[in-house]
Amino acid sequence: MYELTVRSRFSAAHSLCGYPGDCARLHGHTWTLEVKVVGEKLDQMGMLVDFKEIKKQLSLVIDQLDHRLLNEIPGFGKDGLNPTAENLSYYIYQTLKQPIAAMKEGIRLKEISVWESPDAYATYREDV
Repeated sequence: MYELTVRSRFSAAHSLCGYPGDCARLHGHTWTLEVKVVGEKLDQMGMLVDFKEIKKQLSLVIDQLDHRLLNEIPGFGKDGLNPTAENLSYYIYQTLKQPIAAMKEGIRLKEISVWESPDAYATYREDV
């Protein structure tokens, strides 16, 4: 099994609904995203999938999140998910799952990790 990893960053603000502390107030992070893609078969060039293709799909997601208030993005906020690192990793996974699978037969999105600081992150994966 081969595994590819791509990282990227974006800046966004959020406030955690119902949180009993400072994070309930509006604050921002420079978020780091890590995308892991897996598959068993390499192409004739020896690649699972081109890193550029993964980066392209990831940049489409980041464009929707960068310099935004996450609470205002559809699917988050008072009528949706609390914009925690855990829920953000789930949201990004669901957004990238199909585009990654459509890149090439036999590859799939393994997991998404979202760092809100250099020392704290959450990961979402769907164990198959």
